[in-house]
Amino acid sequence: MPDEQGRRVPGTDKPLEAVTLGTSGLGDEALARALVTGRFRQLDTSNMYAEGRSETVIGQALKQAGGEVTIFSKADRDLATGVFDGDRVMRSWEETTSRLGVETLPIYHLHDPFTITVREAMAPGGAVPALVSLREQGLVDAIGIAVGGGTMVQDYIRTDAFDAVLTHNRYTLVDRRAEDILDLAAERNMIVFNAAPFGGGILSGSPRHAATYGYRPVSPEFAAHVERMRELCERWGVGLAAAALHFSLAEPRIHSTVVGISSKERLAALDALVDTVIPNGFWTDLASLGTPPPSPID
Repeated sequence: MPDEQGRRVPGTDKPLEAVTLGTSGLGDEALARALVTGRFRQLDTSNMYAEGRSETVIGQALKQAGGEVTIFSKADRDLATGVFDGDRVMRSWEETTSRLGVETLPIYHLHDPFTITVREAMAPGGAVPALVSLREQGLVDAIGIAVGGGTMVQDYIRTDAFDAVLTHNRYTLVDRRAEDILDLAAERNMIVFNAAPFGGGILSGSPRHAATYGYRPVSPEFAAHVERMRELCERWGVGLAAAALHFSLAEPRIHSTVVGISSKERLAALDALVDTVIPNGFWTDLASLGTPPPSPID
């Protein structure tokens, strides 16, 4: 595994690990215990993941198993009304910390604020001032923006209010649309999380997602490029999933790659992927394939 990029978990002297475990579909208590007691010591969750169940089982596992695990979470809109103002951020924070059984978090993201504009989020009484208040009170050490789609994440980065950014399905072996996000974040010395390095499954070998990228159908051109990528991996004796993961791990502007874990089998398989050594010549041949065609997501 590459060395960490010299960054520390906010509020601690611990190195920020290169791999973070994603828990968007987590609801199983046994899997939660495996996550908090395993090799990888960083978890990414959210108030709305599994309707709160993700945070609940993580909190239960931490209480039962103990151990030193870093948890990153996210503020979410009211799922019933779509409201995402400052009051909602504070309620989301209270719900999250109660479920997890913690008093503070190292990073707390504004998550998918699709029901509000950036202007509304930044206004007095809005979501971002509430996040800033949490940081000023020492209840979070850093605040982040985690959003996919369009240019919204870039707009939030340009406010200079945030310490971290999480992007997903936008910087992979077959997609480079997050280049501007990475550049904007690097200019501001922000922590960068890159989630979904397998593009929703097409790069992990999942038969169920073999014809989709980011859960949307791919074009014939895009599918052909993925096939060329697969053939390149076969020539080098490298698994496609391992290459996809290390593409993110090797990028110096990315500080941690978020890998979604939905089963103990996937958690066990992650060990081998992380430990795979990718020959330098592979990356040279990868570059020779040229720029990937447009992906099916914005």
